[in-house]
Amino acid sequence: MRIVATTTDPVRLSFLRALLADAGIDTVVLDAHISAMEGGIGAFPRRLAVATDDERRARAVLTEAGEATA
Repeated sequence: MRIVATTTDPVRLSFLRALLADAGIDTVVLDAHISAMEGGIGAFPRRLAVATDDERRARAVLTEAGEATA
């Protein structure tokens, strides 16, 4: 797995996942449980990961959409 983005914004995270899903790229959200434990204050960023084989394509999709990658 490779990290392609980090964010504390759940709306942005959802948007990034939708972009990648539309391109046929599966994603995994890391640190989702710690963010639930923090009570939603946004102190801990969630990491968006893709399979190693999909990293290059995922970064290209996110860059094309104007989104910064990690």
